[in-house]
Parts: sequence; C-alpha cells; structure tokens
Amino acid sequence: MSDLFDQRGYAPMLIGRSEEAFDSEDYLYEIKWDGTRCLAYCSDHTELINKRDKLLNDQFPELLTLHRCLPKSAVLDGEIVVFHDGKPDFYALQRREMLRSAFRIRLAQESDLATFIVFDILEYNGKDLTGLPLVKRKEKLKSFKESETAVCSRVYLYEGEKLYAWTQRQNLEGIVAKEKNSLYQCGRRTSSWIKIKNLKDEDFAVCGYIQKERNVLSLVLGQYQGKTLLYKGHVTLGVSETLLKKKLPVTAACPFPETPKNHEHAVWLKPKLVCTVKYMDKTAAGSLRQPVLKGFREDKTAKECKIDESE
Repeated sequence: MSDLFDQRGYAPMLIGRSEEAFDSEDYLYEIKWDGTRCLAYCSDHTELINKRDKLLNDQFPELLTLHRCLPKSAVLDGEIVVFHDGKPDFYALQRREMLRSAFRIRLAQESDLATFIVFDILEYNGKDLTGLPLVKRKEKLKSFKESETAVCSRVYLYEGEKLYAWTQRQNLEGIVAKEKNSLYQCGRRTSSWIKIKNLKDEDFAVCGYIQKERNVLSLVLGQYQGKTLLYKGHVTLGVSETLLKKKLPVTAACPFPETPKNHEHAVWLKPKLVCTVKYMDKTAAGSLRQPVLKGFREDKTAKECKIDESE
C-alpha cells in the first residue's frame, strides 16, 4: 500500500512529553478525548486517514459529510470518538473499527454513532497553514459549521489545573496543553504539545518477565482472587535481567492456573515483589490499557495484591 500521508504531504504532529497539570498564559488547553487520531481531507468529498496510514471511510460512513462543514477545501486534524452517556467509549470505537460488513456497520451507526472532534487545520482553500502559529490556525476554524457528527474542540485559556481537575471528576482521559505560538510539525513528536493524563494506579505481584529488544523487559503481573493467582497483564521495565534475578528467584513453573497466551517463553519468578502500575483503564477481560510502571513497594506482600471484586 502506498503511503497516503506522503501522497498528500501531511502527517499528524505528535505529543512529545507528559507533565503534571499547570497554568500558563503561553498555553491553551483542550480536553484529551479517548478516540482514534485522524486527518480528514475535505474537498468535494471526505477522506479519513488514521495515524497508521489506514483509510477509515468504510468504517465511519456517518463522517463522510465532514467536507460540508467548511465553505472551502481543507485538511483537518482531529479525533474520532464514540460517545455513550456523554462520555467516550473506547471499546465501542474499537468494535466499529473492526467491522467490515456494510450491513453491520449500518447497524453500528445506530448504537455507536461516531463524532469527529476537530482540533487543528493544516490546509485551507489549498493554502498550507502549518507554518502559522496555533492561535492563527484556530482562527481559521471559526468558519467550521458543527453538525450532529462533527464538532470543534473547545479551547480553554490559562486555567489548565482547573480543567484537569474537572476531567478527573468526569473520569475523562485528561487534557492537552499546547503552546499558543506552536507551529504544526508534520510527523514529528514535539514538546510544544503536552499531555496531562488521568491515570489510575494499582498494586500487582511480579510473576515473571519477557525479554524484549535492547535488553528491555516486560514484567508479567498478577493479583490474587482468594488463594489463586490470576494473570493481569504486563508492563515494560527498563532494568537488566540480572538485577531482576538478584531480587527474585526464578522458578520453572508458571504461577497461574494456565499459561497466558503468547507467554510460552516467559521467565517465571516466585511472586514476592510488588509493583505499582499506573494505567488508563481496564479492558473487558481485566487487562490494563496503557500501563506505566510507577515503582516497587517493599511495604506490601504479593499476597496482599488482590483483585477488586467491586469492579
């Protein structure tokens, strides 16, 4: 498949760092929606291309009228989101993306209607806008007419901490802080945009590890349900295998009732060490989304790492 971004000359600008919430007159703030990043090419029709270079027109036919929201041709940057009860439902969005049958896609539109949230504009009426400051690009979006399935991202000034606190109360993903004068750097990861995410944390027993490239290890995590240790996912750890073996004795036996899928080559450890992992949320099967290792705990035993039965 040819590179669609190269054909058109644009690729999404990527967030380069994470920080705690802050206030600044030099930044504007937007809600970080839990969806699929996408560029929309709008002329006499609409083409939707995600950041993995995949055309999404077939999966989201309700978004193909996006070009009618602007009086001139444009290239828009935004997020495809499925809302349920006013909040993003990432799993409903994933189901939509996996559908291939036109009949099933039409049915899914009724229960899982998608919305395109626009937060930037890269081209307007054939003119490249990526060299303009962000605030100037935002002005170009004033001509955007919202519809049932297309809206502009709301911009908040100065009060990043207040907006972040609100997203926490609403159990949303977090916020993005963007330098007002930042230029759009296609395909580059830049520190001009900062993500400030709401992450949960939980304690897990370290049950093993998988060796990855460049001496990076992926820790295998578990929690107890009664006396049974159950697999709960994994998290990347940038320490050496030797250091981990010094901390924990290796065992030949998998500590779970069944060996997890794709873990046949894992090195199993006696579950003694406890780690705290930050994550976005959990899948329907209980695995962690976007896990990040926070650290290790010596004040807690592996047996105390129990599954929250209230979830």
